[in-house]
Amino acid sequence: MRRALQLAFSFLVLLTLLPAAGALQDSNGPLAIAQRQFDAGDYTAAIGTLQGILAKNHGEAPAYFWMARSYYELRDYDNAVTQAEQATRLAPQNSVYHQWLGRSYGSKADRERSFFLARKTKKEFEEAVRLDPENISARRDLEEFYLEAPWILGGSRDRAMEQVNAIAAKDAVAGHLAKAEYWRDAKKTDLVEEEYRWVFQLKPHNADSYLEVSGFYINQKDVTRLRSAIEAAAQVNPSEPRLAYYRGVAEILAGTNLNEGEQYLKSFIASTPERSDWPSHAAAREWLGQLYEKQGRRVQAAEQYRAAIQIDPGRKSARDRLKNLENSGR
Repeated sequence: MRRALQLAFSFLVLLTLLPAAGALQDSNGPLAIAQRQFDAGDYTAAIGTLQGILAKNHGEAPAYFWMARSYYELRDYDNAVTQAEQATRLAPQNSVYHQWLGRSYGSKADRERSFFLARKTKKEFEEAVRLDPENISARRDLEEFYLEAPWILGGSRDRAMEQVNAIAAKDAVAGHLAKAEYWRDAKKTDLVEEEYRWVFQLKPHNADSYLEVSGFYINQKDVTRLRSAIEAAAQVNPSEPRLAYYRGVAEILAGTNLNEGEQYLKSFIASTPERSDWPSHAAAREWLGQLYEKQGRRVQAAEQYRAAIQIDPGRKSARDRLKNLENSGR
């Protein structure tokens, strides 16, 4: 959840960088059409549109970038890497392009257990930060790498804290979120909560900050604070589509208005595309499975767990829940 919410910040950064690269000059042009297809979650259609652009002009760095992003959403990390590499070749000074090349390398490295790709991930994140020290999202990615990577690959808590301090110097709210991530990795829950209290006191003007906090309170099963974070996000942006997911989870954790929780989660699944920077539909379906278990609806629960696994075959928690459900029925 931490990383998924960071991706939303980079999308905002991207929108400020692409016009300078000539990406949004024609709101009715094929690149703009591809971006709208991407935003709607039709990644295959976006790829088709972008391929049409590149068939006419192989020098369109933004087209390669959006190809990379589309393949990334489809979890085709091989093609995501290939396209992002081409984007950075054509626009080597673009921080966001390097950042997403790093993410593509990172996802491929996770899948293949590759030290070589992990080193390339680090290199691209560091380059993204070097090119644009104001790219807070890239700094968060670099912080996460330093926290999670073994020392032999460049992991370092001291270097992670350097990124935290650099972020805090540029944006107070982002600094507290980054420091909370640092303490979460150290399993210092009390210090995490202290950082999140600062976030509430500073009253950020974007919903993403509150939703990042919400993810933590879901893991803590702290319904009271989760609801506070959700409502704070709703005050900033009442039409935020992700609110339905978080409200649904809150009702399940509370165990009270389960019918309302069911409607929230179904609404989220029906009205939102599958995006790496949002809660996944697999997660929503797993929560629906838990809801149905609470209601004694075992068949429906099993259906939701299977649907979650179909969306994300590597989702171990859904597999474990399905296995436990099937074993308890014997």
